[in-house]
Amino acid sequence: LSCVFRAGRKNAATDHDSILFNVDVTTGKIKGGTTNAHWYKLGLHNILPTHCNWRSFHGEYQSHPDVPGLDVTGKVIPDIKGMLQLVEDSHLKLCPDVPFVGWDVVLSADPKVPVCLLEVNLSCNFFRGDFDKEIYLDFIDDSLAKLQDLRLTADSDKKKFKIKAM
Repeated sequence: LSCVFRAGRKNAATDHDSILFNVDVTTGKIKGGTTNAHWYKLGLHNILPTHCNWRSFHGEYQSHPDVPGLDVTGKVIPDIKGMLQLVEDSHLKLCPDVPFVGWDVVLSADPKVPVCLLEVNLSCNFFRGDFDKEIYLDFIDDSLAKLQDLRLTADSDKKKFKIKAM
């Protein structure tokens, strides 16, 4: 699992323009933040260095840039274990055949609904959050090996290669 706290930006139309703070999934402690707004730039003119910074770095933000004095790093997400259990359970119930999804979770001040799922992203990435790279790379390697085996079998049987759920 990986967890990122997205802090919205002043005058931003979407959460694509936000500060992404890495979260320790065992403690809920918020780590340093970074941005990814450059990923969403459209048009060829945006490839010019004067228009788009193509790189961001881990941990360049410790506080919210739009709110002077609002430190974010070091704060703790309440009930991180419960939140992670909610997304794991939801994943298994709603999309068990999809290997990787991103869940947008709302933390609410309403005691009746302290945590709420906003949406699931079926095309997702880790958004600079920590994750177990060995497990991830092993999964990718196993998946590609299975696909290769299926392809070779289809080729030897002179059949059209079709991907089915693994």
